[in-house]
Amino acid sequence: MSTLPKSLQTLDPRRFETPEILKQLVLSHRHLAELKGVAMSMPNQGILINTLVLQEAKDSSEIENIVTTHDELFREITHFGAGGGQAAKEVSRYAQALRVGFEAVRGSGLLSLGHILHIQEVLERNRAGLRRVTGTVLVDGSGRVVYTPPSPEHLAALMGDLERFINDDAAYSADPLVKMALIHHQFESIHPFYDGNGRTGRIVNVLFLVRQGLLDIPVLYLSRAIVRNKQDYYRLLQDVRDRDLWEDWVLYMLQAVDQTARQTIFTVKAIRALVMDYKHRIRNAYRFYSQDLINNLFSHPYTKIEFIQRELDVSRLTATSYLDQLVMGGFLRKHKVGRSNYYVNEPLVRLLTGSESSTKGD
Repeated sequence: MSTLPKSLQTLDPRRFETPEILKQLVLSHRHLAELKGVAMSMPNQGILINTLVLQEAKDSSEIENIVTTHDELFREITHFGAGGGQAAKEVSRYAQALRVGFEAVRGSGLLSLGHILHIQEVLERNRAGLRRVTGTVLVDGSGRVVYTPPSPEHLAALMGDLERFINDDAAYSADPLVKMALIHHQFESIHPFYDGNGRTGRIVNVLFLVRQGLLDIPVLYLSRAIVRNKQDYYRLLQDVRDRDLWEDWVLYMLQAVDQTARQTIFTVKAIRALVMDYKHRIRNAYRFYSQDLINNLFSHPYTKIEFIQRELDVSRLTATSYLDQLVMGGFLRKHKVGRSNYYVNEPLVRLLTGSESSTKGD
């Protein structure tokens, strides 16, 4: 028998005014505001969207056991088929879906059901829409069914109710970060699609923060925090269904916002410092320096000749010369795939990946 989630409007917002939650809200908002300001200080915010979204795509997919390496992902993004694999392709589609959703929210000021459907369409490469079969049941370690998503005939009404909750700011008086946590749980419980529900729901998280004005660009990605606390994530989701422990769930999500914001502030500052370092050193050493060149080297952790041709509007010969000179100067590392070359900004890759090696050999 399926379970029908109650409307979020039935929750008393005063439940989320506990001392623990209120204290965590102060910290989460403080670090989120700092992240917003640090991101705005980047001369080209597109660099952050193009690079940090890849990390989120990788971590969010890993929650669903879609595992790839950074090297495979960066090769896939650079369109080298030999370096990808199915997992890398799926992660790449996640990055594309997040960008599509961001443009939709930025353009309309809303996060509509139509937008969510389009995000899932890009993610899964189909137009299946809301599922028309029973959703995947959840079982515990002993094989006992603990949750069955609502049956298909209820999905349109449930998603319509959630859409109103997302977009009607006056209808529910809770803090926007509390609302984000509630929205995420409700979406996961509705489980509206055949596939891609978890990843779509995590894209909705950051787009909701953009819609609320808490971020200008989608650079807060909670998936890394969830990956590190995956068992708690699923346990707390179920505790709400079994024991009505909404407060514990909300506190968990607020802590994830706080932790992720602080980590991302560090990463953005490090990327900004590296951009400035490359900018000054390349400008002093090469006559072909331009801001477009810097943007290329930091928007594409793995770049290639065709990218330089297109983005700097130069010939293939000129683009090759620029890149090879930067390799000789120690700014890039050159790798060969078949008959083509790609060029790695290794300091940037190390910032994005941590300790993982940026490449797997020449």
